Amino acid sequence: MGAVEHRRKLISLAYPVYFELLAGVMAGIINMVWVARLGGDAVAAVAVATNVENLLLGVVLVAGSGTTVLVARARGAEDPAAIRSAVRGGWALWALVTPVVAFGGYLAREPLARLVLGGDDGRSLSLATGYFAIALPGIAVFFATNVVDGILKGSGDTRTPMKLSMLANGLILVLDPVLILGLGLGVRGAAVSTVLGRTAALICGLLVLHRNDPLRRAAKGTSPRVERLGTDVRRTAATGLPMSADFLIRMTGALALVAVVARIGVSDIAAYGIATKAMYVATMAFYSVRQAAAIHTAHLLGAGQDERRNAGRQALILSGGLGLAAALALLTAGPWIMRAFGAEGEVAKVGALYLRCVGPYLVLLACFIALGGVFEGSGSSPALARITSCGVVLQLALAYGMSGSGLPGICLAMALSMALQCAAVARMYRRMAPSAAADSNKSRPEASLAQPDSTPPDNRLA
Repeated sequence: MGAVEHRRKLISLAYPVYFELLAGVMAGIINMVWVARLGGDAVAAVAVATNVENLLLGVVLVAGSGTTVLVARARGAEDPAAIRSAVRGGWALWALVTPVVAFGGYLAREPLARLVLGGDDGRSLSLATGYFAIALPGIAVFFATNVVDGILKGSGDTRTPMKLSMLANGLILVLDPVLILGLGLGVRGAAVSTVLGRTAALICGLLVLHRNDPLRRAAKGTSPRVERLGTDVRRTAATGLPMSADFLIRMTGALALVAVVARIGVSDIAAYGIATKAMYVATMAFYSVRQAAAIHTAHLLGAGQDERRNAGRQALILSGGLGLAAALALLTAGPWIMRAFGAEGEVAKVGALYLRCVGPYLVLLACFIALGGVFEGSGSSPALARITSCGVVLQLALAYGMSGSGLPGICLAMALSMALQCAAVARMYRRMAPSAAADSNKSRPEASLAQPDSTPPDNRLA
């Protein structure tokens, strides 16, 4: 496959993922717009509850991401039994994880609300507890939707998850004013509308899976023994766990970095918070390329074609170009962006400076994330998670030491840490076997599932 074909495939897979991620962010914004009419306590309750849900997303990524890679690999090998095994593993893992998170979270909803609110016993505590009482049991729907998305993406369909996300958010947009204000449910109404919107999307997603001919044919087989089901679960967990760990590590590092920025001053933390939200538009583009690269790489390896170097090069060009465009946009439009978010005075000034300084970090982040997708698709996520862990620790240490220079010092710390992470992942990339290494396997797709090349153990398929 030539460079143009790789690039076209990555773009066709990535752009629906980007709009899906944007739609996910919009759901939180829609809720906050309507809840804001109820006062500051309500806004605080929904804000901290949404942050908890973002962390829980890292838990279900074990099932969703693992299923995506395994289904894509099996699809490339044209192996219905392997597709069936991957789908079983995803749903079985969902069944194991969901009760612990959903019902365990419901039982611990008040202590959890008190923890995320920093021990506040005021009105925000009762509002957050009420939100959790609905949202945490409803997390079962959220987790199931992620598994459905994982199966569809693994089968090469990234457009349907985008449409399902837009459907869910469209319903939330309609239901929020009715439930929050019209029926007087307040914060609970925001939780109910979110769960109902996701439930409708899940039902539609399950119908799409039922009508998917390749998946339906693959599902026709004998019922698995308990031993085989256990193997399916372990394989999915082993594939998805490093990706989940990578996400959770980055989320935890981002939260810890907020605490470091808070040492600088109130204006700086406010500016940092606004600027970070503005950067979501760019970073979600990088992650859409990452998902596309993971799906494309896994599919090719399943077909016995080791095109990781070529796919990685095109993912790097695509994501790096997006990172450079984002850096230039933030450099030139920083002040206008801050004003668009309602920032004024010192906050707007400091935020604009941060957006102008963060460009090098964004370009490096785009490159790291793009290559990360190739390693996810080829089963090298454990090594990637180790690089991320070391990078986050280094970033926090550098940021703490450079915080005396304000937000420009924070930007420099982020860029230095990301440069080292890029150097480490580039070293892994150079150690990949040449694309021709798998030519002898093209006539034996089953061999590619077990051992695609002679790279070191950390770089073999999971």
